[in-house]
Amino acid sequence: MKSILIVSRSFYPMNSPRSFRTTELAKELARQGHKVTVLTPKQTVHTAFELEHSVIIQDLGQPKWKEVNLSGNGPVLLLKRALRRFSQLLLEYPNIEYYFKVKKALIRNEKKNEHYDLLISIAVPYPIHWGVAAVWKKKNNIAKTWVADCGDPFMGQENDTFKPAFYFEYVEKWFCKKTDYLTVPIASAINAYYPEFHHKIKVISQGFNFDEVKLAPHIKNEVPHFAYAGGLIPGRRDPKDFFEFLVNYPHPYKFHVYTKQIDLVKSFVNRSKGRIEVKEYLPRKELLYELSKLDFMVNFENAGQKQIPSKIIDYVIIKKPILSINTFSFDKQPVEEFLSGNYKKGLKIDNPEQYRIENVAKAFLNIVSN
Repeated sequence: MKSILIVSRSFYPMNSPRSFRTTELAKELARQGHKVTVLTPKQTVHTAFELEHSVIIQDLGQPKWKEVNLSGNGPVLLLKRALRRFSQLLLEYPNIEYYFKVKKALIRNEKKNEHYDLLISIAVPYPIHWGVAAVWKKKNNIAKTWVADCGDPFMGQENDTFKPAFYFEYVEKWFCKKTDYLTVPIASAINAYYPEFHHKIKVISQGFNFDEVKLAPHIKNEVPHFAYAGGLIPGRRDPKDFFEFLVNYPHPYKFHVYTKQIDLVKSFVNRSKGRIEVKEYLPRKELLYELSKLDFMVNFENAGQKQIPSKIIDYVIIKKPILSINTFSFDKQPVEEFLSGNYKKGLKIDNPEQYRIENVAKAFLNIVSN
């Protein structure tokens, strides 16, 4: 049995890829008989979670620093938008608060003489890693091994309009020198990190418990029913060409869009004559059940090859064809083929077993045993 500490901002019941990473990993490691502690902002619902899954949850504390409020209009709104963006880029505000919270919590644990076989810190945000690095020494640490899990790159990211300030390069190199290992979800993400740390990088996929997902009986719809679920990014994961094609498509269909970026799709919804519908986010298991009723799923590809949308794993679990759209070079032919029921050009996923949480947990444990 191993003693494992997982440090993460995101945890159940939060609905996000990093929350799923933390929650699924904690549950599976505990299920396998290991002593698992999760350091995260604690909520009242976590009491029942601890009892159900035999996981200890330590309170990291609720964040107090808030993003710049975007209320108002005209020049005031523009100024607030600029302030919010530059506070993120130049100071990593408000997420930098987690640097101090993690550092304080780990010092507190060290004073209690708590010790672990494995510490897994999970980003985003990256100040989670930085907080661990602030207390990590050459020897006599709170854990024998520290693994910094990186769902998305920081300095090497490709899917935001702006990059962090140049001086964060030194911060990233500082924490990468200290950690024993870095983990990334896909091999192509390795190049998003500085070459001198490539030898520390292990590829461990995002993982889920396939057996917990309930699927609807498969019934072919009279007209094509399909969906997209996730974030949209102007100029990056930008669906405008795809939506423009759909609103001009002469035949019936039903496209369900689960996203918070409603402004990017609102005009197309209004022009679609009821064929495109924006829906509220659902808890993951409820969402997968609803998606399993449809004919195929849509994926909007990221810029570059360093990041892969985690929703693709959900599409694999519900066993639906995936129409993958290159938003930088839109090709209508695969779309027309999918709408006619021809899925031959669907996205192919190699080795879907790698996404089973049992295999993901084993991969993390193998790091400790090596």
